[in-house]
Amino acid sequence: MIDLIQSALNDSTNALDALRRDEAALVAISTAGEVLATSLKAGGRVFSCGNGGSMCDAMHFAEELSGRFREDRPALAAQAISDPGHLSCVANDYGYERVFARYLEAHGRAGDVLVAISTSGSSANVMRAAEEARARGLQVIALTGRPGSPIGQLAHVDVCTPAGRYADRVQELHIKVIHILIEIIERRLFAQGDVPNAAIP
Repeated sequence: MIDLIQSALNDSTNALDALRRDEAALVAISTAGEVLATSLKAGGRVFSCGNGGSMCDAMHFAEELSGRFREDRPALAAQAISDPGHLSCVANDYGYERVFARYLEAHGRAGDVLVAISTSGSSANVMRAAEEARARGLQVIALTGRPGSPIGQLAHVDVCTPAGRYADRVQELHIKVIHILIEIIERRLFAQGDVPNAAIP
């Protein structure tokens, strides 16, 4: 079992090293952080979505923004599309492919941002969400694991993590990227004492 553990840790280390060497991915992360910070500063909102583990990442991202990450600061307007009532209602009435898009139809506005998370980059419901977001004037940031994926191609910014063929390795890098994005947002918005419009009573 020790060999298995060492192998898993080596795989994770190699995936992280690959990300560190991927200049295009680093630029995409920086650009995504700027897009998010600019939207939030202007009073926009951030929505996030994904399936399974990616939904958990979407929820984690949103709660770190609306709640607290490392230091105290004003709450930021972020929400994961994860309400069970909404998801089951829309899936029942319109099909599972519409669960995220329908939410954006109700709540998304020009100037908001969608963070669309899919390790394969081809999840049908995340793709529909990206399409709906673009149609409504939202910026789309994709977190994917395969270059040139359908969702990545729909996105304004595609953060594609080079973690190999297994979804769990991709997800490990996605959570790292999510934490970095939050750091970028906090530095951009609060390092100079700025407060986003959405956080002003």
